[in-house]
Amino acid sequence: MSNEVMAVFGDPQRMQVEATTGSGHRIVLDTGPEDGDDAGARPMEVLLAALAGCTSMDVASILRKKRQVPERYEIAVRGERAEEHPQVFTRIVVEHRVGGALDEEAVRRSVELSATRYCPVNAMLSQGATIEHWYRMGFDPDEGRAVLVAVSGPEGSRSP
Repeated sequence: MSNEVMAVFGDPQRMQVEATTGSGHRIVLDTGPEDGDDAGARPMEVLLAALAGCTSMDVASILRKKRQVPERYEIAVRGERAEEHPQVFTRIVVEHRVGGALDEEAVRRSVELSATRYCPVNAMLSQGATIEHWYRMGFDPDEGRAVLVAVSGPEGSRSP
């Protein structure tokens, strides 16, 4: 599998780009109706989605190795951007939400390992943004509590 991505404008007058990854998958990128057709994700959204995918795959894999299988697992990623251009992410909050009969320490450690050792997307984005990794046992914001596991950023990684 190649690390190369080929991106092609469908219509140079619009902002829609079709990217094909080295593994042969297609991603459509676009902007809103002011400049594009709103036919795909915004590039900065794709960065957050890449982080969500990378860290959740790590956590799920680590939990499986620990014989901990969630009944349900979702992840929410929220980014805050600088006001001035190029409007990079300055802070990103990742919340892993898990349900089922799981050992809470196994969940915490799985999130910590992804955030501090395994997720290359987290490692790359944390060179310029502070990233907080939280977990919640449950899905309702009123259910349980969110627990901060790790913070990574330009100054390095740390546990709270």
